[in-house]
Amino acid sequence: MLARRVVPCLDVASGRVVKGTSFVNLRDAGDPVELAVLYDREGADELVFLDIAASHEGRGIMEDVVRRTAEALTVPFTVGGGLRTVDDLRRMLRAGADKVAINTAAVQRPELIREAAARFGSQCIVVAIDAKRAAPARWEVWTHGGRTATGLDAVAWAKLAAALGAGELLVTSMDRDGREDGYDLALLRAVTRAVRVPVIASGGAGAPQHCVEAVREADADAVLVASLFHFRKASIAEVKSCMAAHGIPVRPVGPQPRAAPADGRSR
Repeated sequence: MLARRVVPCLDVASGRVVKGTSFVNLRDAGDPVELAVLYDREGADELVFLDIAASHEGRGIMEDVVRRTAEALTVPFTVGGGLRTVDDLRRMLRAGADKVAINTAAVQRPELIREAAARFGSQCIVVAIDAKRAAPARWEVWTHGGRTATGLDAVAWAKLAAALGAGELLVTSMDRDGREDGYDLALLRAVTRAVRVPVIASGGAGAPQHCVEAVREADADAVLVASLFHFRKASIAEVKSCMAAHGIPVRPVGPQPRAAPADGRSR
């Protein structure tokens, strides 16, 4: 089994990392560059940066924040939010992103996935799917930062996105987002059984055990985590230790550098 990834998520609005519940009631969680550096140092396998208001506000992503964040990292970095064209994706990759995530624009024009994969390679293309339960075994895709219902079946859309060339799917449960009571395992199982590309579980992590469940019970390839890390309820090392204790292969977390004294003098 390949190592499963632990991926902190930086949801950014107005230049700050925020976290809410079911995409609303946002709380400030810090500076994106500072948090990115912290998570990189603490053993993150990758990071995801999502400008959560860009599509709704009809503007481009905050490229300066993307560039500053990317320059500070040593781990792969995915950028999404407000990306509408192949040129938009190219700008983010040139700004330092390793992958680009598309959601609203892909739903509006699915051919964008094929065009992007042909231009940059499927390994660069992540299709983000924000899904809300519509029936006991059916989830609907929402766009524009969770503001617009599409009528699309989430599992059917996942299959089409993969067929068009998406190299990875980022599947977020809007029902579980920020509630910290675990991922929507039924949604994740439905998607992982329907596609052959890696699936990132998102929405609901509130304890290290939830990350274990996403992998063992729903076969997620990676777990996206926000509140748990932003508000220091658990560390990346603790999550990886819990996963490893349950037989899930993870990349090791190296020794952490000692913090500098408050007066800035070296030890």
